[in-house]
Amino acid sequence: MQIGIFAKTFPGTAPLGVLSAVRNSGYTCAQFNLACCGLPSMPDAVTETTLAEIWTAVDATGISLAALSGTYNMAHPNISVRRTGLAQLAVVIETAAALSIPLVTLCTGTRDPNDQWAHHPDNGDPAAWADMAAEMSKALELAERHGVDLGIEPEQANIVSSAKDARRLIEEMGSRRLRIVLDPANLFEQATAEQARAIVEEAVETAAGHIALAHAKDRHADGRFATAGQGVVNFPDFIARLRTVGFDGPLVTHGLSASEAPGVAVFLKELI
Repeated sequence: MQIGIFAKTFPGTAPLGVLSAVRNSGYTCAQFNLACCGLPSMPDAVTETTLAEIWTAVDATGISLAALSGTYNMAHPNISVRRTGLAQLAVVIETAAALSIPLVTLCTGTRDPNDQWAHHPDNGDPAAWADMAAEMSKALELAERHGVDLGIEPEQANIVSSAKDARRLIEEMGSRRLRIVLDPANLFEQATAEQARAIVEEAVETAAGHIALAHAKDRHADGRFATAGQGVVNFPDFIARLRTVGFDGPLVTHGLSASEAPGVAVFLKELI
């Protein structure tokens, strides 16, 4: 496994500076975000100059880009918001293809109109799933055209809230381009260490064969997110189970400060 980190963990809008910080903190890959170039995360356009700056930073630092963020609310109740998001996703997918980034990460969305990571009681409505699935189908057409995979992450507050939901969507879409991003801390809210271990175990088994990327974020028993290794997620067990199902891809940490990044790199390296 490669040890990576969200590039946005580090401040700055110059790709070389951001990726240098990734390397200097002990990581070999990053989940990139176009905000690290001074652009919106979901831009309307990316210039050739920006692409060249990213390539230069990759070559200079040796940091590989494991994924590119393409998150917008794929279940937003306003169809015009979804249309804008899809148009911007097309730009992100084209950018990923131009940079040879294999995966674009998505947000399966929520009916909350203001926050794509906030739960809404209508998320369980079949209409919410249908809107998200229709959006995903369009996104997959773009992904197929450009040879890029799309990664859906089970999130408690989103339409796809579990590994079972993710498998259901993959089966409905029928595309090899749709993959899973598995974050153990997003699989539960409040849990004891043993409860969390059992939930993560089931999720890894359910997602087996479809995991493109794993995240290393943690959670306290009371539901607060935590830096990897400081909560109830059993990371030795999580990594061992990923290996058991044949996953050997990037393990990317986030939800931490830049000052914590070197210590987490050491922690994860020792586990793998």
